Amino acid sequence: MTLQKADNIEIFEKMPIGRAVRTMAIPTVISQLIVLIYSIADTLFIGRTNNPYMVAGASLILPVFNIAVPLAGLAGVGGGALVSRLLGQKREDEVKKVYSFCVYLSGLIAALFSLGVLIFMRPLMGLLGATEQTRGFAMSYSFCVIVCGGIPTVLSNTFANLLRSVGESKRAGLGITLGGIINIILDPIFMFVLMPDGMEIVGAGVATCLSNFITCGYFIALLIRLKKAGSPLALCSPLQLPEKRSLLSIFAVGVPSALTTLLFDLDYIVIDRLMSGHNDIALAAVGIVLKVERLPLNIGVGICHGMMPIIAYTYSTKNYERMKGVKRYALRLGLICAAVSIVLYELFAGQIMRIFISDAQTVMLGTRFLRIRVLATPLMFLSFFHVYLFSGLGEGRYSLLLGVSRWLVLNIPMLYILNYFIGMYGLVISQSAADFLTVILSVIVYRFYSKRHKLT
Repeated sequence: MTLQKADNIEIFEKMPIGRAVRTMAIPTVISQLIVLIYSIADTLFIGRTNNPYMVAGASLILPVFNIAVPLAGLAGVGGGALVSRLLGQKREDEVKKVYSFCVYLSGLIAALFSLGVLIFMRPLMGLLGATEQTRGFAMSYSFCVIVCGGIPTVLSNTFANLLRSVGESKRAGLGITLGGIINIILDPIFMFVLMPDGMEIVGAGVATCLSNFITCGYFIALLIRLKKAGSPLALCSPLQLPEKRSLLSIFAVGVPSALTTLLFDLDYIVIDRLMSGHNDIALAAVGIVLKVERLPLNIGVGICHGMMPIIAYTYSTKNYERMKGVKRYALRLGLICAAVSIVLYELFAGQIMRIFISDAQTVMLGTRFLRIRVLATPLMFLSFFHVYLFSGLGEGRYSLLLGVSRWLVLNIPMLYILNYFIGMYGLVISQSAADFLTVILSVIVYRFYSKRHKLT
């Protein structure tokens, strides 16, 4: 066993629980925040034009662009959870086959996604609720970040998930962070130097596309280097398929993970679609809020990403006491971060909105929206936490149950109901109402599972 591999196994087996979770989670949280920052940077720089229609156009595309994450999760989360369990079983030959299959699958899905957006661009704009004022901006932005940049975006996220599964959380986080920093540097150059007035949104899209290509290149170079050092993440022929049970496990965990994240983005699409029925100013305001609220959410997701490989490894080795300790520590850490975010957003909502845009009406609506939406943060974390927990255990059916219940049964129907009875503020409070019920269901399901499998 190489020194590098021994260090990674120590994280899973011997390192104190709090330190192990932090070692895995902190680089992931940082990378999640950088991803959010460069996503926000586009909105921030576009907002400097003080054109709410341009802001609204970019906001319409955000949920579609974010579909890259669940597409990567299909192979990355499903394959990553399995890789961690296979490492616990000392089956490195199967790890290589699983890794290779996930990379090839991810690339194929990404290509189909980009092609689909290109072919159905115009009907997609109508589905998203684009108006005459926002359609051109939305189409320009989507062509750059999805049609041209979809493949490297999906592959980068897949590589990051697979690297975390073998304990390489720092290198995975560094790659995503690198892309975010490059994007932030390129944004103002392309928007305000290279592009003429009125084309700033194209500059933002080109900057995002280029940064994702650079990130993908970093991961490819890193994985080649790790392969030479003896890492189990070594690409083999696409004809060398994993075992049938491995394939079933990838999809059993990957599909629920992808569907859950996809439904999360579908929720954002529905919010944008319904909010556009009120007015474009409200759409611009909620577009900013939906990005800002992802700060604490991305921290929570980063904690879950860091927790999941350790849960998977300890579960496969039947070290249930360590597994439960990891779960408790990650849960406390996420709830503390959520509580801090509520305090900060309630105090500084107005100032945060004015960072993005100076239009008085947009700031006023956004301030109200943000103070309401942030109250759902701990509930949103708890909902995602249980989905990732079951993914680590290899129990995709429970992840699927919770994900579908949260979005299709509770959240999306509630959006339509509350919009009908309350209006645009109903769209804003729907998250808290739906996630309160989701958390109750999640706790019940996990307790049932724990008793059945004697994990309590």
